[in-house]
Amino acid sequence: MNRESYIAQLKSSKEEWDFIVVGGGATGLGIAVDAATRGYKTVLLEQSDFAKATSSRSTKLVHGGVRYLQKGDVALVREALRERGYLRKNAPHLVKNQRFIIGNYLWWEKPFYTIGLTVYDLLAGKMGLGHSIPMSKKEVIKHVPEIEQKNLKGGVAYKDGQFDDARLAVNLVQTATEHGANVVNYVKVTELLKDANGKVSGVVAQDELNGGTFKLKGKCIINATGIFVDDIIKMDAPEEKPLVRPSQGVHLVVDKSFLGGDDAIMVPKTSDGRVMFGVPWHNRVILGTTDTPVKDFVLEPKALQEEVDFILETAGRYLTRKPQRKDVLCVFAGLRPLAAPQKHADETKTKEISRSHKLIASDSDLITITGGKWTTYRIMAEETIDLAIKRKSLPLKPCKTKNLKIHGYRENPDYNHWLYVYGSDQDEILRLQKENPDYAHKLIDDYDFTVGEVVWAIRNEMARTVDDVLARRVRVLYLDAKASIEIAPKVAKIMAQELRKDESWEKEQVKTYTDIAQCYLA
Repeated sequence: MNRESYIAQLKSSKEEWDFIVVGGGATGLGIAVDAATRGYKTVLLEQSDFAKATSSRSTKLVHGGVRYLQKGDVALVREALRERGYLRKNAPHLVKNQRFIIGNYLWWEKPFYTIGLTVYDLLAGKMGLGHSIPMSKKEVIKHVPEIEQKNLKGGVAYKDGQFDDARLAVNLVQTATEHGANVVNYVKVTELLKDANGKVSGVVAQDELNGGTFKLKGKCIINATGIFVDDIIKMDAPEEKPLVRPSQGVHLVVDKSFLGGDDAIMVPKTSDGRVMFGVPWHNRVILGTTDTPVKDFVLEPKALQEEVDFILETAGRYLTRKPQRKDVLCVFAGLRPLAAPQKHADETKTKEISRSHKLIASDSDLITITGGKWTTYRIMAEETIDLAIKRKSLPLKPCKTKNLKIHGYRENPDYNHWLYVYGSDQDEILRLQKENPDYAHKLIDDYDFTVGEVVWAIRNEMARTVDDVLARRVRVLYLDAKASIEIAPKVAKIMAQELRKDESWEKEQVKTYTDIAQCYLA
């Protein structure tokens, strides 16, 4: 994947694309993969880096949504469970079968959750990951040694999916390009073009890294910009009311020893009515999430102090070792693009706003997709392309993504090897390190990440900034924000050599990255 050659192709292109997809998060990338694999000429433009916003800041779960079942939204849960099955089958190098345990502290909880989770299993059908089972107090403590034991009666275990979100985004970029799509980061759409009939017919795009603007013609323009969908809608129809409302979710990352085992925990009802998870991830534990209404959509949202306090306090009720601020290795915040509430809904309660996706075609034929979650990205893409085919009378080509192996596909990966997230590319990185022993050197002593991974990210994964590498390619920012700041100068030097940049670029990158990473410290 060579960004420079893709940009050159776009700038010189006079052809009309079948699809111009705006937005390089989970939804946009899924649409690009769907369109390209059907054989349509596809281009995707992302204003920043792939999955820079919401799509790299999830709870790292591929799940049906136990709490939606509690609310009676059976159709939403069934769809998500089916899609969970497809994702597990098509990207086994990234999607793990993870056991979750709900500790029971009241006499009625074990039968209640056992019945509910058995329904959850039944809705998954053939795509199930395993059966839910009731557990004794002794069994719960054996699997989650650090769970709060006072008043613990037992528990219920169920299976769900766990994954690496930004790594999946990179693999979707690779999958789309392998099927002929032109996918680029750091290209911002600044204007929609319209024909004589008022229909959208192209975009004006700006290269955010090297400067310059260019026009692209397209039969169908898709707005898949997540939290920024209203910006594109306003370009099309300035009078339109906002389609989405921002809700902020915050997560804390702590050492794996706070759970003491390989199993995750789920707290079905916190004091604010949400569920809370403690999920093992890359030898750490992610605690979260919150649900706070906020006003602005930004690329780098910041956690509120009260959100951090809420997670620490809630986790402390269910763990024998109460996590403190000093134990937090990373705090990350993400914004959800929730469908705006109806007139009479309570706008302060974002958990009541729709979590399902919305698909809209405007009078000018701009197609907008918003909402949803990582688990359902594939079906969202399929529905979007199907609507576009009808709307624009494109030649009908069937969807192929249900059984499409995603780039990196590898059966039975060794999850204990730090390179497992690369799937089949793991062999290429090891070969790179063998050819040049310097590439095998660690970036920092306490972590396995190597120089070779940085080189790989630049050459093969379109990483163009230190933030791209440390936040979304090797994930150090999300595992240990302080360590990532230490590594930044070394990464900047490697990148400067690879990209032929000067010392001032290096210094600027280190400063920019350090400013970003400071906000991830507790």
